[in-house]
Amino acid sequence: MTEVVTYRPEPAEMSYTFGGREPVLRVRPGTVVQLYTEDCYGGRVRGIDDLPSRVCEFPYLNPVTGPIHVEGAEPGDTLAVHVVAVEPARDWAVSSTFPHFGALTGTHATAMLHPPLDELVWMYDVDVAAGTVTYRARRGDYTVALPLDPMHGTMGVAPAAFESRMTIVPDAHGGNMDSPELRAGVTAYFGVNVPGALFAVGDGHCRQGHGEVCGTGVEAAMNTTLILDLVKGVSTPWPRLESDDALMSTGSARPLEDAYRISQHDLVTWTAELMGLDQLDAYQLVSQAGEAPVGNVCDPNYTMLARVARRYLGGVTAYDGVHARLRETGRAHLAHR
Repeated sequence: MTEVVTYRPEPAEMSYTFGGREPVLRVRPGTVVQLYTEDCYGGRVRGIDDLPSRVCEFPYLNPVTGPIHVEGAEPGDTLAVHVVAVEPARDWAVSSTFPHFGALTGTHATAMLHPPLDELVWMYDVDVAAGTVTYRARRGDYTVALPLDPMHGTMGVAPAAFESRMTIVPDAHGGNMDSPELRAGVTAYFGVNVPGALFAVGDGHCRQGHGEVCGTGVEAAMNTTLILDLVKGVSTPWPRLESDDALMSTGSARPLEDAYRISQHDLVTWTAELMGLDQLDAYQLVSQAGEAPVGNVCDPNYTMLARVARRYLGGVTAYDGVHARLRETGRAHLAHR
């Protein structure tokens, strides 16, 4: 029978880095973990007058639940994380603009003389039964219901070589990639860098547009169910995602074109390996059949995805079919909970 572990951290148990923390849980491969994750503001922004600059304390932003030690994980292995469910924990969510954060404002890395953007907060009503989140203009009377599409912006493992990275930074270990593709039904693959992998997750969004242009999604606390498993002796250079319909590679860097190149390079070489194709043949296939969804263009590193539909890949199986196996385990868990 599949082992199930439930963990709801106290505020003091939240982590703000990948690496540099002792594990809060130890689980065996194949364990179903049911976790509570807080929003990127730590739950402190609860109304339009709660400006993040007043109620939040830097650097205590973007908390993650974890790290979780997975028994038997060693450098050179791959951690497989199947997302079974991502469910809003509250009937409200929040977004904001920051004066020096986002794609369309001056930042520490893009110095400008023009005045910073206003700091504003938007509150969203979350209706799980209806499958909607409701947007309301702050300086007008426009309202519209948007589809609920829960995902996690931040997910990853500890970096290598004793390094500790703020949770807001995406890189080869994962981190704040902010891709809407990190939703229920997807399996994420992370290369293991330290014993136990030390996995953590947070930054739930009820939905988010590609690029997370203003710097925040529809930020929400989540009740999230994952399955953590291992692929022994197989390395993964950059985080990869697998759904029933597609294979995806990520890349995180600045400038954006380097993030793009990393993701495309990984997908081309992965496709060549899976299909037994010459690298230039795989390059040609991905060039004509691939897509390039944007993760974020607001974090210390930007994130790009390279995506190709499985129907163009001749029925190949990635990671010995772990996605299909974990998907069935996840469905069985949902059916019996």
